[in-house]
Amino acid sequence: MSKWDITPSGVEFVTSLVGDAIDDIDAGVRSYGKNMESAATSAGTISEPMCGAATTGPVGAALALFVEKTTREALFIGARAAQSANGAREATAYYVAGNHHMAADAQHKALAAPKIDLPGDDTRGGGHK
Repeated sequence: MSKWDITPSGVEFVTSLVGDAIDDIDAGVRSYGKNMESAATSAGTISEPMCGAATTGPVGAALALFVEKTTREALFIGARAAQSANGAREATAYYVAGNHHMAADAQHKALAAPKIDLPGDDTRGGGHK
């Protein structure tokens, strides 16, 4: 980073657009979970329920497995965008203050993969897997 050419108002404008996109992503991820659950429930089974709640059929089980395997990736998209936008804001603040070393450090930290913690996830270390 030998030369910086930053317009703080431009960074703020772009990161505010990213914030709006993150809100849309968040809403999409929430909708994704609800819609997949609804689809799994509506998929039915190959047998009649005897008593109580209907059992999950093969399509519902496959959808549940798909959600389990893709949830981390879906959450990663928003987390990556948020970390990048926050890093850009932080780096710009250091730049404006004249601390180019801290600006470079903030920019470097923003490039690291965000840690995604899922409820009940016993894998430690976080990050995108």
